[in-house]
Amino acid sequence: MKCIMVMFDSLNRHMISPYGCDWTHTPNFARLAKKTLTFDKSYVCSMPCMPARRDLHTGRPSFIHRGWSPLEPFDVSVPRMLKESGVHTHLVTDHYHYYEDGGVHYHTKYNTWEFFRGQEGDPWIGQVAEPDVPENINRKGRPQDWINREYMDTDAKLPITQSFNAGLDYIKRNMNDDNWFLQLETFDPHEPFFTHREHKDRYAEHYDNYTGPKFDWPGYEKVTETPDQVEHAKYNYASLLSLCDKKLGDILDLMDANNMWDDTMLVVCTDHGFMFGEHDCWAKNWMPLYEEVAHTPFFVWDPRYGKRNERRQALVQPCLDLAPTLLGLFNLEIPTTMTGKDLAPAIADDTPVRDAAIFGYHGCRVNITDGKYVYMRGNHKAGVQMYQYGLTAPGMKDTSIPNGVTMMTDEDKWDFMGNYPILQMPANQSTVDGETAFNNSTGDMLFDVTADPAQKNPLDDKQVIDQLSKRMSELLGEVDAPAETYERLGLAAV
Repeated sequence: MKCIMVMFDSLNRHMISPYGCDWTHTPNFARLAKKTLTFDKSYVCSMPCMPARRDLHTGRPSFIHRGWSPLEPFDVSVPRMLKESGVHTHLVTDHYHYYEDGGVHYHTKYNTWEFFRGQEGDPWIGQVAEPDVPENINRKGRPQDWINREYMDTDAKLPITQSFNAGLDYIKRNMNDDNWFLQLETFDPHEPFFTHREHKDRYAEHYDNYTGPKFDWPGYEKVTETPDQVEHAKYNYASLLSLCDKKLGDILDLMDANNMWDDTMLVVCTDHGFMFGEHDCWAKNWMPLYEEVAHTPFFVWDPRYGKRNERRQALVQPCLDLAPTLLGLFNLEIPTTMTGKDLAPAIADDTPVRDAAIFGYHGCRVNITDGKYVYMRGNHKAGVQMYQYGLTAPGMKDTSIPNGVTMMTDEDKWDFMGNYPILQMPANQSTVDGETAFNNSTGDMLFDVTADPAQKNPLDDKQVIDQLSKRMSELLGEVDAPAETYERLGLAAV
């Protein structure tokens, strides 16, 4: 058996045709839906980028115990398990967060890997002189990004193109061999929404008529731009999305030309979505995890079952569930530490694999959905000190040890962390208390996302809230949530 996993970053389900969008140019996503199963109830787990990838390796929610973090020495890693069992694993990525302090230890779990430079603020091109920056609305812009763009003046030089070409080369080189797994990732369509004119030409009417400043990098903040500027950002995303669609088509073409559908699983997924002004919000991270971010696109072809061009209603969490699903595909035992679900029953005939799913950021709201309702539970007790647990310090670019670190006792440690001496590190309390840009820690909200998918009408249904709160407690217990999580959420440990 073989498996190709194509993972985009910040892929919004509401912007591609299989989920009902009729104005973006995504013919290959439409083609993909005909060749695979389309999952209608797919949700994130740990947010954002690297927490999601830790889930992907370990098959358990990272956000309960950590924020952004390296892969820990005690972590079960599915790519490593596959490698050790004789399945060749290969990572192709332009996701530069792997090469920051808070993203290390991931790529070395694969047999082989390739990395391509230039996305976002990747410290790639060394240039002392300030770049020539055009007039733009770019609160998150970085000089390094504008320097990098100068060296990507053709599609061939873009990191996404180089990544997909490398992925295609790997498939061509190995298609006649068995037992391999390719994880092909691109940072796109993550912001900044940088593309060349050929992709913008798919939306020529907009670009011919827009006269405002450049705007391809919304900030993580409230919308303050004019409606025309908001629309322009959406078209910039759409242009980049169409480039992603073109690269996806290259994978489908190769599989078609070589009849790979008989023995090769194909998975297309993302880590999270993106907000385009809904709820007056941009992007991700700082607002509650609304549907535009949390409810994700997900497609699977599994040659064992041969089901295609069908919808699935089973509630799934791809970044959590792909770990046990891959182990099942290659006939390997699923470790007891994994709480993700093997998706084989859902793939075969839409048999449910779970009745509810939790998701969130560390120290912020804990969210739960049963596929009909989404309940967002914030702090019910102020001032509860939260901690991060592990052997390495948390952080994205700075992993210095915070003040107040203590060592967990053997009696307090959880089985999934093994016999290592575990650090208990104080979290940023201003984040937990909702005083920073991640101002999503306080206040509860309940939505019926089947009747109100735009989440415009919060409900006050005590019976549903009580039911989902109880189920949240149970799921937190299944993943060994620390005592302070229950305390701040006002939940009884189960």
